[in-house]
Amino acid sequence: MSGATVMRIVCRRFVIAALAVIAPGIAAAADLPVAPAAPPPTAPVIYTPPVPDWTVTIGGEFRVIPAWPGAPLPPLGYTGVPLFSIRKAGTPPQFFGARDSFGFSIVDLGMFRIGPAVKLVWERDSTSYAQLNGLPHVNYAIQAGGFVEFWPVPWLRLRTEVRQGFWGENGLTGDAFLDAVVPLGQFRWSAGPRVTLQSAAAINPYFGFTAAEAAAANMTFGQPPLPLTGYSANGGLYSYGAGTKLEYFLDPQWEVHGLFEYERLTGSAADSPLVTLRGSPNQYTFGIGATYSFNMQPLW
Repeated sequence: MSGATVMRIVCRRFVIAALAVIAPGIAAAADLPVAPAAPPPTAPVIYTPPVPDWTVTIGGEFRVIPAWPGAPLPPLGYTGVPLFSIRKAGTPPQFFGARDSFGFSIVDLGMFRIGPAVKLVWERDSTSYAQLNGLPHVNYAIQAGGFVEFWPVPWLRLRTEVRQGFWGENGLTGDAFLDAVVPLGQFRWSAGPRVTLQSAAAINPYFGFTAAEAAAANMTFGQPPLPLTGYSANGGLYSYGAGTKLEYFLDPQWEVHGLFEYERLTGSAADSPLVTLRGSPNQYTFGIGATYSFNMQPLW
C-alpha cells in the first residue's frame, strides 16, 4: 500500500471521528429553548389634567345712584361697579351684598371670615348741578380698612366694616349689614337692615361749608327762599336703611341679579342746609349686574 493511500485513509477516519463528536452537540443546541422576544415598548401614560384649585368669578354692575350725597331724586347719578371674587373649587357661590366693599378673606373659619375692605367714593363735581354751584369740589376718596363676617346659621350673615378715608375725605366710616340669604331653587334672595356711622372728617366735606362758600352758592343758585348759611357737620350716626337683592343662576357659570337699596340720612348729615333746603335725606340705589365663573388650574 502506498503512502498516499495510507494518508487518505487517515484523513477520512479523522473527519468521521470529528463528526461523531460535533453532531451530538449540534443536536443538543437545536433542542435549547428559544429566548423570549423583548416586550414591545409600553405606551406613555395618558395625561390627566390637575384638579382645579379655585373658582374665579368676574362681572360688573350698572347702578343708578344719588347724584351726590344728600341729593334729591331727581337728579340721578350713574356708575359702573366691577365684581371679582375667588373661592375654593366645588364650594357654593359666595354672597356679595350691594353695599359690601371690595375685599377677600385672609381668615376663613367657616362661620367667621376676616379680610381687607376697600371702597371708592365718587367725586362731587359742584359745577355739574345748580344746587352745588359755588360750593367746593370734593375729589374722589379711597376708604381702606377691614371687614368681619359672621354666619350664625347658613342663611343669616352679619358683616361689619371699618374704613379710613384718604384724599376727598379723611375720616372714619363704620358699616354694619345684616342679611337673610335664602336659596330658592335657581334663585337666591337676600334682604336686611343697614346702619352707617362716620366721623366729622368723613361727613363735613359733603355737608359742611363756610359762610363765604354758602354766600357764593346762594348767588349762583338764584333762589332767595332757599339761602344757605355756614354749617359744620359733626360725626355720629350717618344713616340707616335696608336693601334687597335677587340673583338668578342660569347655570354653574352665569348669574344675573338686580338690587335695591334705601338709605335714610340722619344726624348731622340730615340737618345740613344742603339737604333740608336743596336735597333730600332719602337716598336710593338701583342696580342690575351679571357674573361669570370659571375654574383656575394650579400654577404648579
